[in-house]
Amino acid sequence: MIDAFRLVRTNGAFGALAAARIVSLTGDSLSLVALMLLVAGRTGDAVAVALLLLVGDFAPSLLGPLTGAISDRFDLRRVMVTAELVQCALVLTIAVTLPPLPVLLVLVALRAVAGQVFLPASRSAMPALVTDNDLPAANALLGFGANSGEVLGPLLAAALVGVIGVPGVLLVDAASFALSALLLLALPALRPGAQTDGLLGSARDGVRFIWSHRAVRVIALGFCAVVACNGVDDVALVFLAHDTFGAGDSAVALLLAAVGIGLLVGYALLSALGGRVPMTVLLVAGFAVSSAGNLLTGLAWAVAAAFTVQTVRGLGIAAMDVATNTLLPRLVPAAMLGRVFGNLYGAIGVAAALSYVGGSVLLDLTSAPVTLVVAGGLGLLATVATAFALKGQVESV
Repeated sequence: MIDAFRLVRTNGAFGALAAARIVSLTGDSLSLVALMLLVAGRTGDAVAVALLLLVGDFAPSLLGPLTGAISDRFDLRRVMVTAELVQCALVLTIAVTLPPLPVLLVLVALRAVAGQVFLPASRSAMPALVTDNDLPAANALLGFGANSGEVLGPLLAAALVGVIGVPGVLLVDAASFALSALLLLALPALRPGAQTDGLLGSARDGVRFIWSHRAVRVIALGFCAVVACNGVDDVALVFLAHDTFGAGDSAVALLLAAVGIGLLVGYALLSALGGRVPMTVLLVAGFAVSSAGNLLTGLAWAVAAAFTVQTVRGLGIAAMDVATNTLLPRLVPAAMLGRVFGNLYGAIGVAAALSYVGGSVLLDLTSAPVTLVVAGGLGLLATVATAFALKGQVESV
């Protein structure tokens, strides 16, 4: 992490963006636990909790082309600050009113849309804040901070909810958005390029650009294919621990935590390596390791073996993330970057949803080991296809 910490010390604008992201994402993790407790306590209905997760994750992904287009039309600092303040206001409204489920779902969906606007804007700002040589280390630090927040958030929620209750935890999340917006004011103005089309026209241009640019198209399709194959692992691991290994809930928690541990280690290693590994090699290696991790987990004979393989799988996911977020700014014009990131992250959300649905059907028809082996095997096939499609373009990216 030495290179990343050097960046934070010497680059105030990047440090402000990194701090804002960590604070905001930690608050997100806090509020997710609080909202799940709120909905489960009121309704006692798993479907209601699933709806909460659906409107918070999947639905906003469908707006990826539009949310990315916003980043390319307006000053990025203003977009990010506005998105954080909107999220602050919406979470504050939930905390104060604790509305009935239909209204709550609408407010959660609106907050998620604002978050979907923020994401491509923050990624588009990176190449304007750090040099190309520092981009891999900077992306690794953001990934490390984001995943640390996602690990820390539920632990903080567990500690705080018994003291200040669900409304209090939601107020903490609202404050995290306000603090994030304040930190983002330290960024310089990040003006977009000239836009002649309307918002819908800009969104269409973003889709066309991805489809017409071979390397970008291959990266996006490869990433989405690997996610569509492997995204079911979160569900499958629950049944692997319970049904296959005959273990309890603590084993489930351990297996689900393994990837998070691997992610943190992976981001730390990649921050230290910086750009010494070619990004296309890192991308394909990440696809392969993340997919092989699920395949080998399906063949595991005990919780300890599955935990070890899932931890290694986390290294692969970190590699995928850093490579993608470093390659795209090198391939895409700055004026188009927000739309490319918006489309990519939206498509990844859709791919994850498809994986949950298709994988759950396979899980019901077979077993957790079979599902994980099939998921990992298909992911490896997608990796091979991506590697062949990128062949001959390594030098250019």
